[in-house]
Amino acid sequence: MSGRLEGKVAIITGAARGQGEAEARLFAAEGARVVVADVLDDAGRAVAESIGDAASFEHLDVSSEADWARVVRAAVDHAGPLTTLVNNAGVVGYSAFEETSLDDYMRVIQVNQVGTFLGMRTAIPELSASGGGSIVNVASIEGLRGSNGLVAYGSSKWAIRGLSKIGAVELARRGIRVNTLIPGSVDTLMAKPPDGIEIDFEALLANLPIPRPGRADELAQAALYLASDESSYVSGSELVVDGAWTAGSLTPGMPGHDV
Repeated sequence: MSGRLEGKVAIITGAARGQGEAEARLFAAEGARVVVADVLDDAGRAVAESIGDAASFEHLDVSSEADWARVVRAAVDHAGPLTTLVNNAGVVGYSAFEETSLDDYMRVIQVNQVGTFLGMRTAIPELSASGGGSIVNVASIEGLRGSNGLVAYGSSKWAIRGLSKIGAVELARRGIRVNTLIPGSVDTLMAKPPDGIEIDFEALLANLPIPRPGRADELAQAALYLASDESSYVSGSELVVDGAWTAGSLTPGMPGHDV
């Protein structure tokens, strides 16, 4: 690796598996000291231990103010001045609009939206004290459109885009950049719907320009760019990594449809 994050200290939430794990491994390989943060203690510790001395694990419920204060303090005490935050933790829920209870709605909002807000708010003083840094908030293409059955999840991802825009404006003069990473379908455990929800992903992907889900390592590479100094003039932006899903779909029989 080329040391693109040499000297950086990063907190990555939801890093016990999937996209967050891929980000943690890549960031450490590129020279960062990484705090693997998750509610999945055993899996998170295993990831940090497998990375080695460049990583440590901290239990983090992203909806808890107390947890955030403790994790940010631990990152600074054990790894050094904080330069990078990746708000990657998220949950999904599937239900029709009128069948979504307030409890079910708030369960998703508390993790995805409130968790991102609390992470930003808690990290800002330390990022500012270190001379600036990068916040990468992970949204979704469901925050670019409306999809049936995803009222809580989609709402939370729309909100994350707004948090990023506001943060980019407020924090720019303090040297803190805030950007949004917007994945499409990613081949991780979170993308698999629960029992009782039947989604034909093969049919869904068949007419996409790149007819496959993304890989966790492909999203990690995008997060790496936004976390690195290579994106020093990039703030308030939205990096969509979706295989051209939101650009449009191929229509069978029309010119340019390669079957």
